[in-house]
Amino acid sequence: MAALAAGKPDDPPAVKLQPERSEGVNIVTRIDPAAIWVGGIAHAHSILLPWAGDVQRWPPASFAQIAAADFDRILPLQPELVILGSGARLRFVAPALLRGLIESGTGVETMDTAAACRTYNVLAGEGRRVLAALLLETPPA
Repeated sequence: MAALAAGKPDDPPAVKLQPERSEGVNIVTRIDPAAIWVGGIAHAHSILLPWAGDVQRWPPASFAQIAAADFDRILPLQPELVILGSGARLRFVAPALLRGLIESGTGVETMDTAAACRTYNVLAGEGRRVLAALLLETPPA
């Protein structure tokens, strides 16, 4: 507080601009059409991003390829909430694909991938057990 008091009385208080980081928490640091960056590592494919632990490759390369088995891979990680990043635009999967998550009591929210990354960062930074299933659509080869 001494540093704050050193300014002139009419100066606004100092504000810390660098983000606080929780040790061991995964944070999305950048997203572009070619990759999702977690920390300093670029992932040029769809990923499962748990609040802590290893980032995993997620099989679907397009929205049409998403299957129930892709969501069943999430169950062992036991998140309280899954945020589905549906690609460049908001699209909803058929509820039948989410049956395993719904039956386990896991919450599911869907948004475009960029919004999913921002929301994930906020929740993970708050210490929530959140997992982002982030679709990065790759052009056909």
